[in-house]
Amino acid sequence: MAQLSAVDSYTLTSGRFWSLVGAVVGLVGAVLGGVALARPSGRLGTGTKPRGAIVALGAGVVSAVAGGGVVAAAEGGPGTGYGIVGGYLAIAVGLIAVALGSLALARARRTA
Repeated sequence: MAQLSAVDSYTLTSGRFWSLVGAVVGLVGAVLGGVALARPSGRLGTGTKPRGAIVALGAGVVSAVAGGGVVAAAEGGPGTGYGIVGGYLAIAVGLIAVALGSLALARARRTA
């Protein structure tokens, strides 16, 4: 059985990079979804064009898919450099973004 060698905690591996990208995209989506939900008449809100809600939904799906890909490709646990912790974080933040975007989009359809 091959042994997995631990990677330095500051080394940016490809798994860590993609999990970081997924988490940042999900965080942007969650913020936009929260803004669209809190301010329905704003520029990114749920007025006549629910742009913020749609962008939040898209960013959440991208984040969850990126995180799922990192988790599926990981061959080791935390500390091995595969980015599995960030992948799970990207999935969670992406699902939050999808939920906030869905709520904002439902409000836009209800008020339109």
